[in-house]
Amino acid sequence: MKVYIRSAVSISAQNTFGNAPFLKDIIEYTSPRLKAIEPDYKSYIDARLIRRMSRIIRMGVAAAKESLTEAGVAMPDAIVTGTAYGCLEDTGIFLSRMIEQEEEALSPTAFIQSTHNTVGAQIALMLQCHQYNNTFVHKGFSFESALQDAIMLLQEQEATNVLTGAADELTDASYAVLNRFNLYKKEPVSNLSLYQSASPGTIAGEGTAFFVLSDQPGRHDLGVLTGLQTFYRHSGPTEVSERITTFLASNDLNAEDIDLVITGKNGDLDTDELIDQWYNPLFKPQQQINYKHLSGEYPTASSFALWLAARIIKTKAIPALVKAKTLTQSTKTVLIVNQYQNKYYSLMLLSAI
Repeated sequence: MKVYIRSAVSISAQNTFGNAPFLKDIIEYTSPRLKAIEPDYKSYIDARLIRRMSRIIRMGVAAAKESLTEAGVAMPDAIVTGTAYGCLEDTGIFLSRMIEQEEEALSPTAFIQSTHNTVGAQIALMLQCHQYNNTFVHKGFSFESALQDAIMLLQEQEATNVLTGAADELTDASYAVLNRFNLYKKEPVSNLSLYQSASPGTIAGEGTAFFVLSDQPGRHDLGVLTGLQTFYRHSGPTEVSERITTFLASNDLNAEDIDLVITGKNGDLDTDELIDQWYNPLFKPQQQINYKHLSGEYPTASSFALWLAARIIKTKAIPALVKAKTLTQSTKTVLIVNQYQNKYYSLMLLSAI
């Protein structure tokens, strides 16, 4: 399996959009909730349309259009998106108005824009793209499912260039609800010292990332996606280790062949300890980097990890604040081992051109 990454664009809690230097100016947060830094949308969306779009739609459309521009693709052959929660802001508006107006004289606009496929649909409408369009709502596997669908479209020669991405937002209401399940830290913590905080819970995040994928190599490709696998739940670190070993073997690799491992550590005491239990027997400490202190934790955060991996391979540089240890060798092969809530595990393998 070889899928060429033409472009990778991310809107996140860091300055990752547009021509910003690659994670040079890291933003520190002291709250357990990280908010995406939104760009100036006027360059991507008509001013009359901006007012009608919620945050997640604006972010998704801007990231998608920038990704197409970066790839030099005017019209994709397919659009595939993933989201776990959909358009929460519009959902909240509709439900609030339904209660306030006692279910009478309701405007359908918020309801129409609250559906999970709104981001993909708005991208297609703005591009006038009448090709294949699909959205996956598979919680912690939403982005991976979209990625797998894009890969199958390319392998079956149904498309040459596929616009693939994911988006999830965090609202005040959704944060309050999720916080009841003790998912997030109760005390203030700096995201830059997240992995030193020996306490339960993580930090919440949101964001979007879009990629143009192709089955043919191009002059300016960022990297090659050579493997993808997911698995749900596990019996312990031994099973995780075995699955990683089997995955690498299926791609004619072993642990020694991997230059860099991007893990799904999120600052939660129990989760991070379990990751160490399967990581340490397989890989060297200097191979590991983490990313959720930059993006926060959310169901489709793995899309940020893929953006990070693609940028590292292309620029041949690892930002200082994602390094776990000093890495001296070149980075040609990257393995992403992401986890969400210690249930949803995904493995993504990237290599240099």
